[in-house]
Amino acid sequence: MSQGKPIRVMVVDDHAVVRSGLKAFLMVFDDLDLVGEASSGKEAIQVAERTQPDVILMDLLMPEMDGAAATREIRSRWPNMQVVALTSFREDEVVKNALQAGAIGYLLKNVGADELADAIRSAYAGRPTLAPEAAQVLIESSRQPEPPTYDLTERERDVLSLLVKGMSNNEIAKQLVVSRSTVKFHVSSILSKMGASSRTEAVALALNHKLVE
Repeated sequence: MSQGKPIRVMVVDDHAVVRSGLKAFLMVFDDLDLVGEASSGKEAIQVAERTQPDVILMDLLMPEMDGAAATREIRSRWPNMQVVALTSFREDEVVKNALQAGAIGYLLKNVGADELADAIRSAYAGRPTLAPEAAQVLIESSRQPEPPTYDLTERERDVLSLLVKGMSNNEIAKQLVVSRSTVKFHVSSILSKMGASSRTEAVALALNHKLVE
């Protein structure tokens, strides 16, 4: 529980029924005080500026401006405001976007009242709260191997970036001011290092692993 004054809470959700339910839940706890509500990300920023809440319960999928974008904007303007993402969705990208935007918590909407109250108190104290599904996403993403670099030299990367642009060996030679045989050597080395059987496959791998700008 917070000491002294109640924790100022704001609710953001594009569904009025959900907002009503959250407001009713907040009234049960003496240490939580609803100070504002919003139905979109854009409105959330305006209400946050006006009401200066301590903790924001933020829906993620909303029209006009989603919860992740609103979270990023709010956290950049008012770093002391904490955001707890509250959503029905558990897809990996949704979780990552919310946390990368600066949310300190991520809970599913089927969470119990006491658990949600504890998450608000934890957020106010600067401690994260993650639904098991969100924690699992972070664990799995940390296990994913780094994309391969194929140990390409800087010159080979230059050649590869021009291959991605669809240039021929002659065009690459002119661009880099080298001989055509030098370009041919570099292309051969690139294909060998990347395990690619053709220029097209090398380009596809380069784009897939973001090897070039």
